[in-house]
Amino acid sequence: MGRFARNMMARASGGSVAVSRLWPGRTDRLIIAPHDLRTADATRAAEIYAGRFVFAGKIVTCHGRSIFDLEPPSEDWEVALLGFGWLRHLRAADTALTRANARSLVDDWISNQGHKRPISRRADVAARRVISLLSQAPLVLGDTDGKFYRRYLRGLTREIRYMRYTMLDIPDGVPRLQVLIALCYASLCLANQARHIRSAARKLSDELQRQILPDGGHISRNPGALIELLIDLLPLRQTFAARNIAPPPALLNAIDRMMPMLRFFRHGDGSFAMFNGMSSAPSDLLATLLAYDDAHGAPMAHMPHTGFQRLDAGATTIIMDTGAPPPPNLSHDAHAGCLSFELSSGPSRIVINCGMPATGRDNWRSFARGTPAHSTLTYHETSSCHFVELSAVKRMLRGAPIVGGPTVVESYREVIDNGVLLTTSHDGYLDKFGVVHRRVLMLAHDGARVDGEDSLTPAPGGRIKGTNTDYALRFHLHPSVKASRLSDARGVMLVLPNRDVWTFEALDDKVELEDSVFLAGNDGPRRTAQIVIRQDSRQASSIRWSFTRSTASPSATTAKRNARREPELPL
Repeated sequence: MGRFARNMMARASGGSVAVSRLWPGRTDRLIIAPHDLRTADATRAAEIYAGRFVFAGKIVTCHGRSIFDLEPPSEDWEVALLGFGWLRHLRAADTALTRANARSLVDDWISNQGHKRPISRRADVAARRVISLLSQAPLVLGDTDGKFYRRYLRGLTREIRYMRYTMLDIPDGVPRLQVLIALCYASLCLANQARHIRSAARKLSDELQRQILPDGGHISRNPGALIELLIDLLPLRQTFAARNIAPPPALLNAIDRMMPMLRFFRHGDGSFAMFNGMSSAPSDLLATLLAYDDAHGAPMAHMPHTGFQRLDAGATTIIMDTGAPPPPNLSHDAHAGCLSFELSSGPSRIVINCGMPATGRDNWRSFARGTPAHSTLTYHETSSCHFVELSAVKRMLRGAPIVGGPTVVESYREVIDNGVLLTTSHDGYLDKFGVVHRRVLMLAHDGARVDGEDSLTPAPGGRIKGTNTDYALRFHLHPSVKASRLSDARGVMLVLPNRDVWTFEALDDKVELEDSVFLAGNDGPRRTAQIVIRQDSRQASSIRWSFTRSTASPSATTAKRNARREPELPL
């Protein structure tokens, strides 16, 4: 084994694995394997060995045929298969059988060009596959011969070359960053890549500075983008260190800015607020990422560049969208949820947005992106953003970006005697209907009460346009909340899983309980309820409402007992 290879082995740290020791005499090619932070399940290795591939809620059984020759049951399933992330489950089992199984499957893919499908060339899928093949190299190359090793490297090099020369056709946003991250990994993990290391690091730095905003949010305004990127950026930082190469300052700065945003979007139960395409986030993945957070401080209150506000008092949290939609080229997953908010009390979520399902998104995409799927005001059942609707245009643009929506979104917060006051507005309905939506929230200092008012006002010197002047105010409830309408039809009693009782009341309006759907459940869409108040802007231009926690709630009793407890004398 050469001196260079031995040095690389000695420098491998932070979870990265030196691969050069696997190949005496060929230590100049594949040097190091980056760490994979994604959770592995060794029990799934047996399923894969038996020819059962379970991805995205679908099962495909090989019956002796190549899994890559079979018709995929869904696009989500095919993306999971061709991203090769499932190799980590085989590595977790760590037996001779699973290692042989991994080599066989990888060899099947690399050797047979007839397997290649259009989805396999999609930027994010190709990037995920390269990262998986690099990070799981110890599994695949551990017990094999030189012939397979050379074939593996040729196949890997072919994948990397494809990504390197198709950069112009990569969609903007997270996919572009994923490709640049994969190219950085490739240049670090393969020997004799000094020129590519500098080039890849420079391109990644430029893209991180463009896509990661000064407050740490992603330019798409999707909280889920932070998780997708950090799960690869953190090991990339370790891989630079393992190669004894200083990580680019832009990479370190981006990670330092993004980590606090994880806390910003978290509710008391550990889940993420659902804005702009966010679905359920695996709790184990979040826990892994948060273990890298050195600050461990309270979340920031305001993210001005990404456009969100957070109010915390006692055990109560409000997270609110107070930003304009992202640029059209980055808005394919963005929602028309301006001024929507989510409310939680301790470990219980109360008010939510419908979110997006983790799989089968196309079936729900149109509904989930619309304003009625968010806890905010909807004018004449019309979204505050306008999406591309023509099928031909959507095919050309590879989706339905936002082409119109709020341009002026204002938010102002202040501490007053009774609590924290947040005053917001957006002009998404101004051009078509001549009205501005204004929402005022106040969270009491003890977190036991939320007061709000939603109003519609014409622009200065303007008037309400047209005859369609109806609007609806919606508060979607989490499925764990049991809701029952009060006898006076002016309120709703809400019982939370921890037996806390909250009451929603509208001072002057009739309240309805209607069906809704929680799309971001771990087990798929779930039925839930929504509080709805309907009005006409010419007859009643504003609605006042409140959420109040009952003083008999267990958490309220505990808070009172703690407040009465006398402080202990210092010894």
